[in-house]
Amino acid sequence: MTLEDLSTRAGLGRAITLIESRRTDHQAKARELLAATMPETGKAQRIGITGVPGVGKSTFIDAFGMMLIEQGHRVAVLAVDPTSRRSGGSILGDKTRMARLASDERAFIRPSPAGDTLGGVSRKTRETMLLTEAAGYDVVLVETVGVGQSETVVADMVDFFLVLMLPNAGDELQGIKKGVLEVADLIAVNKADIDEKAAKRAARAYEIALHIMEQADPDWAPPVHTISGHSGAGLPELWAAIETHRKKTEGSGSRAKRRAGQQVRWLDSLIEEGLTQGFAQRPEIAARLKAVRREVAEGLVPASSAADELLALFFGHT
Repeated sequence: MTLEDLSTRAGLGRAITLIESRRTDHQAKARELLAATMPETGKAQRIGITGVPGVGKSTFIDAFGMMLIEQGHRVAVLAVDPTSRRSGGSILGDKTRMARLASDERAFIRPSPAGDTLGGVSRKTRETMLLTEAAGYDVVLVETVGVGQSETVVADMVDFFLVLMLPNAGDELQGIKKGVLEVADLIAVNKADIDEKAAKRAARAYEIALHIMEQADPDWAPPVHTISGHSGAGLPELWAAIETHRKKTEGSGSRAKRRAGQQVRWLDSLIEEGLTQGFAQRPEIAARLKAVRREVAEGLVPASSAADELLALFFGHT
């Protein structure tokens, strides 16, 4: 598979399937493909989107994506669906709720099962994002399942992290996680068309909450917008804010610094994942691991001593 194969949506889909495969021969080909695509990546606006179930993420993305397409952009959506308990695959609900985007040749939607990956993102979301950039999509939207997993995982792979909220400032603000506010680049109160006054009250509450927190980027104070994915109200202003963020962070150098840090942390996570997999696959570890876990669970051996024993086996020490 080559870069030319990414020129069609079908070819891009096959490339992503190759990337997601766990077969050894497929992984080798995937690494070759990724190496070839690297010079063509890095030019897109990467936007992460999260929000609780029912906040209207898919409806918002459908409207937002179509607005961007009408402005001349090509939009890729990496929609991480809840995993089917029966098949282990993606339920694919998001794609059916993005009917306009799904049928437009200038858009690409890839639903992937979240599985048990932290953050509600597919194991290969980062690589998939690179492939879509190499295919010429200049806006990449990464939608998470939004079920309370660590949103920081998603925020650590995008340039801009958007948090969608419902217009219920009372109970909603009570349950808001500090971690979400710390990584949000903008909070958008969706469904403002249903109750404009409630949406404005909620927006004010979130502004106060953000004001008392330390900014992650000294060049950017996260704003709060009211929008409607259903009517499209507020979407042009939202995109304008994202573009302002891009210009400011590019000018200050913080955007490049953010991406560089993300790349290094990605490397660290891949090394950790590889070591973990290799650790469990070693025969001498597998033979001893079950017994060691039982001994630790029963309080017979300290966890630190058990870990030392297994690591000594892994690295071949006596």
